[in-house]
Amino acid sequence: MDSPLALGRAARQCSLMSRTLRIATWNINSFRLRMPLMEELVSTIDPDIICLQETKVPDELFPREAPGLLGYEHYAFKGMKGYNGVAILSRLPLTVDATAPDWCEKGDCRHLAVSVQTPSGPLELHDFYVPAGGDIPDPVENPKFAHKLAFIREATAYFAARKGFKRTVLVGDLNIAPLEHDVWSHKQLLKIVSHTPVEVDALNAWQKTGFIDAVRHFVPADEKLYSWWSYRNKDWRASDRGRRLDHIWASPDLTPSLKAQRIHRDARDWPQSSDHVPVAVDFAI
Repeated sequence: MDSPLALGRAARQCSLMSRTLRIATWNINSFRLRMPLMEELVSTIDPDIICLQETKVPDELFPREAPGLLGYEHYAFKGMKGYNGVAILSRLPLTVDATAPDWCEKGDCRHLAVSVQTPSGPLELHDFYVPAGGDIPDPVENPKFAHKLAFIREATAYFAARKGFKRTVLVGDLNIAPLEHDVWSHKQLLKIVSHTPVEVDALNAWQKTGFIDAVRHFVPADEKLYSWWSYRNKDWRASDRGRRLDHIWASPDLTPSLKAQRIHRDARDWPQSSDHVPVAVDFAI
């Protein structure tokens, strides 16, 4: 059987020849704990770029040999002990944007911005892990919820100030399910953090700074679509009480390049899986 590295190299050559770029995003919920599942991700989805959130590993302990063994020679990461953390693994060269903001001045490793060298030119890529916001949807009573709203406001202002940006993709666990059919019950979740009107309005304002929803481009808004199922639901398939918290956005100029999307539900059944599943979009770039 070919090694993951050999499979990665073959896939990269095929991808570059066809100029189809597959970008996947996944809240892995501990990179080191779920390292074996990365091979499953590569073999089943075969992304050219993997954007991870909640890596939970400080930079000095990041397993630097892991990306290469999986077939990803280029990578960047920003992490801290115990929680948060983002990483990008790529088969294409990338350069980190060191000028990206420190959101809310907390230094909590929730964003990584890179420029990816694609066959048709640079692609700006942002990997976000938005704060979950706690359980109480009140910024006065709940500092975590206040932080979440402040984070989104800052991100919105940042992208709004960069009017007319192009060739830009934003992915990540944005921790908000904005549409009625992005949750299992719109009515029952209106007062639950991740689907409250104030969060939805905030996320929509961010998206309107210059992005389209690349996943919903393929899936009608009236169709149920989830990327997260709580660990509390032991038989998650039977109950199917999910939420779409993981997103891929693209600047409108990339709309003609959108080719396909995939939410890999089966990953929820992987051993010791994350409660999120990978989401991927194919671009003809």
